[in-house]
Amino acid sequence: MSFKQRKLSQRKLSSLLKCFAEDLSATQTARLVGVNRNTANYWYLKFRKVIAVYQEEQFAKSSGEFELDESYFSGIKKKTPADERRKRGRGAENKVPVFGIKKRDDGTVYTQIIKNASKATLMPIVKKLIDQVDSIVYTDGWKGYDGLVFNGYKHKRVNHSKQYSNRVGTHINGIENFWGFSKQRLAKFHGLSRQIFYLCLKECEFRYNNRSDILKILKRIIKKC
Repeated sequence: MSFKQRKLSQRKLSSLLKCFAEDLSATQTARLVGVNRNTANYWYLKFRKVIAVYQEEQFAKSSGEFELDESYFSGIKKKTPADERRKRGRGAENKVPVFGIKKRDDGTVYTQIIKNASKATLMPIVKKLIDQVDSIVYTDGWKGYDGLVFNGYKHKRVNHSKQYSNRVGTHINGIENFWGFSKQRLAKFHGLSRQIFYLCLKECEFRYNNRSDILKILKRIIKKC
């Protein structure tokens, strides 16, 4: 069912969207708008699916200065037996690894769920989204970033065992701030399925990248559906 085929009134749909933009829970929204919680959850899921598609289209290949980092998210509901057997690496067993790229010039973040943080996994993502010409990438000392120079990138590392930044901007504070924002926000869900985790991660990305215009952009992208 598309948004144009909705069974909800325009007034209630607008109210649901406003509550979603304000990051109210589905329970709070159901009470304020006058719908049942299942209805609020249904529309929240639709909003998140639209956001995920939108976010995947936003981060095109470009050049500039970028911060790269991976992080590991807990709070995911019980995995399948196959998932349980799979080793994640870098102390991330029973967590979901996520790779993040932050573009310094406009502050936008892109995230991707990954199977592991190996060089074989990370390098194709970097090459797909970051142009080697006129780009500088900043990372920590993780071995998964070995080889960036050989692939044509200017690469600067920060050694977290000794420092978190230096006077010339060698740091990854920006992407680490995003991880903190996302983990704090996702903690309120008290556990997510893997499919819903992806949607909520993309929602975090969307909220972080559009903090001053969330409702305006939501209205624009949903109007097209």
